Amino acid sequence: MLYFAKWKIILIAILCVSGIAFALPNFLDRQTANELPGWLPHQQINLGLDLQGGSHLLLEVDVGSVTTERLDSLVDSIRSALRKEKIGYLGLGAAGESLSFTLTNPYESDAVRTLVRDLEPGLVIERGEEGNFKVSYTPQTLREMETATMSQSIEIVRRRIDETGTREPTIQRQGADRILIQLPGIKDPEHIKNLLGRTAKLTLHLLDKKTPAMIKDNKAPVGAMIVPSGDPSSVESFFVVRKRVMVSGDRLDNAQATYDSNTGQWIVNFKFDSVGARKFGKVTTDNVSKRLVIILDGRVVSAPVIREPILGGSGQISGSFSAQSANDLALLLRAGALPAPLTILEERSVGPSLGADSIAAGKIACVIGLLAVIVFMFLGYGLFGLMADVALMINLALIFGALSLLQATLTLPGIAGIVLTVGMA
Repeated sequence: MLYFAKWKIILIAILCVSGIAFALPNFLDRQTANELPGWLPHQQINLGLDLQGGSHLLLEVDVGSVTTERLDSLVDSIRSALRKEKIGYLGLGAAGESLSFTLTNPYESDAVRTLVRDLEPGLVIERGEEGNFKVSYTPQTLREMETATMSQSIEIVRRRIDETGTREPTIQRQGADRILIQLPGIKDPEHIKNLLGRTAKLTLHLLDKKTPAMIKDNKAPVGAMIVPSGDPSSVESFFVVRKRVMVSGDRLDNAQATYDSNTGQWIVNFKFDSVGARKFGKVTTDNVSKRLVIILDGRVVSAPVIREPILGGSGQISGSFSAQSANDLALLLRAGALPAPLTILEERSVGPSLGADSIAAGKIACVIGLLAVIVFMFLGYGLFGLMADVALMINLALIFGALSLLQATLTLPGIAGIVLTVGMA
């Protein structure tokens, strides 16, 4: 006769009872499971997109915009460097994947070549006749930029979706510049699409001296730009701001939407990290009584006057916010800015009826497979076969209990795997 130590029997019994307890909520509807006593588990297995329905999105990342942005930044750097060295130039600007300019004094070409090369690594500098220059990035640098852009985009997309509380989303790269997203249980993806459709690039600038003529003619002074207002209730439709970014949203540590009882409006409070707080403190200390312009995705959302130095690294964005828009903005700022705009190429919805049909088919397959095994075992082995059937049922309970405990996602292939487990056991 086989002998098992008492502690082994107790351990096996505890594991079996625990597995059955964790599996129990999966055989009840959601409301009944939530009404179970507090000492019993309530978690149910998360169902995948093919079982409970949801949304399928295919996004395209505008990788080329990152190259354009880097080139525009390089143009500003070259302009500043040439002016600092008092070197004359003409026609400095970017077009396509390169920038070009012409020196007024071609004899300074060697010095300019060295100056540009030291500004940024990974540049291809082509020097033509009569002081003509063409600057572009090396193929390796472009590939590195593409890889970094895709990795950062996927990470930011994941953060934004996680902030909404969506369970078990599938987010993965597809091809060179596309992101596949599957959202189980999301029947109306409009909110998610709105969150993903915004870059959420936040920058702080100083207001430049503006004149009505500049805005009317759409001609900003050198080192400045004209930015439209994002607040429809603002009396100012456009702002002339300095191009130099004083503090960027990359340095944000937190953002929360709150209701201001004094004004009766929703606002977004933000806080910078230690580096951003130092920059913010210096900007507000050096520019008291000037206006600090907060730009989000190319539009001015706020332009307050700096009343006093702000050394704590905190600030607020006010405007015509609803509760939803304020919370969405705070979510976007917490998740971080996308390095490039996203475009929705494909959108599909898996209806709940399809999910219900899949679940029903899976249940029928499991029941048929289980009954066939039980009958076969009983006819072949009698009482010992029934004992093996009990062990098989406990095995299934342990599988469902483990899936519930780990909050794993069950898909149609997963159900097929369970049926295969029953057959092989």
